[in-house]
Amino acid sequence: MSRPLFLVDALPSGEEFVLDGPEGRHAATVQRLSAGEELLLADGRGGTAEAVVTAAGKSALTLTIRARAYEPAPDPRLVVVQGIAKGDRGELAVQAMTEVGVDEIVPWAATRSVSRWRAERGGKARERWVSTAREAAKQSRRAWCPVVGGDPDASTATVATRLRAAAAAFVLHEEAVTPLATAPLPARGDVLVVVGPEGGITPEELTAFADAGAMAVRLGSSVLRTSTAGVAALSVLSARLGRWGSTSDGAQA
Repeated sequence: MSRPLFLVDALPSGEEFVLDGPEGRHAATVQRLSAGEELLLADGRGGTAEAVVTAAGKSALTLTIRARAYEPAPDPRLVVVQGIAKGDRGELAVQAMTEVGVDEIVPWAATRSVSRWRAERGGKARERWVSTAREAAKQSRRAWCPVVGGDPDASTATVATRLRAAAAAFVLHEEAVTPLATAPLPARGDVLVVVGPEGGITPEELTAFADAGAMAVRLGSSVLRTSTAGVAALSVLSARLGRWGSTSDGAQA
């Protein structure tokens, strides 16, 4: 079994460290780690530390730091613009996309989004996405936590601005001709993928994104749910960009 990972605000500079707070309680009372067991600490920004438990309390662990490492930020970055979905489908999408390696998630208030994030409700919904991404990053042992967009819900105009600035931009659409598996990819910069809500992307939104330089692409012959389409797209891109150990077959300078 791989060593569990716990997130901290900053990695310890010394050789001894006390893991307390919510992470310490989880490690001590839920995972029941004891003296002699190993774990990983991460700051969510690429820094990691290998540690061994020297003493376990009721809600904290005393650790000895054995080694430190830093993982550079991924480049190209994978960014998913996720149409806001009803119920828990958005959180399911965030969880799965984090596990397969998304670097940034932008909540998008699409025309056909049934759920609307407004005022305090929007802030709380975004925080649930942040929490979900954090927990999924821990479970998948990621050195980098994905960023969840700063706006509670980005407008179509805001998304179009992001698309214009991206190194490559794609919109998943069932009527597209070009497969994502063969679309040209950049060697560096942001690769954006737009995923529509349950009701799909409107013709007006598709036109706005095309005008911003995005290419409409498809994953296959079947139509995926909003909670799984982003995961499938990230899987294709991760394999093509060599993130999963394969040689990049589509990157272009």
